[in-house]
Amino acid sequence: QVQLVESGGGLVQAGDSLRLSCAASGFTFSSYFMGWFRQAPGKEREFVAAMNWNGGSIYYGDSVKGRFTISRDNAKNTVYLQMNSLKPEDTAVYYCGRKKYYSDSYSSSSYSYWGQGTQVTVSS
Repeated sequence: QVQLVESGGGLVQAGDSLRLSCAASGFTFSSYFMGWFRQAPGKEREFVAAMNWNGGSIYYGDSVKGRFTISRDNAKNTVYLQMNSLKPEDTAVYYCGRKKYYSDSYSSSSYSYWGQGTQVTVSS
């Protein structure tokens, strides 16, 4: 069965960096667009980044452009999110998801599978 397992979250200070990982199994990883979303308490799930199998199509949410970088290693069935210059407003649970074919990369409803999430907390 499809499994997505995020890791790499933690408590950091403003300006620090973190790299999140999402290990995938149970499907042909290189065949799917993968994305990262985040959800802060009391807020809706927010699009962070997404990419296709080879990096030919990459998208970022406006709030993370220039600071976050999505990448993937298809040999390791893993997608990454490098987060630099972190801000307190980046505090959230971060989820990776597998996107459905021919769907909007920016919408959480386009993702049919999710991991359990990893907490990122940025202190000021």
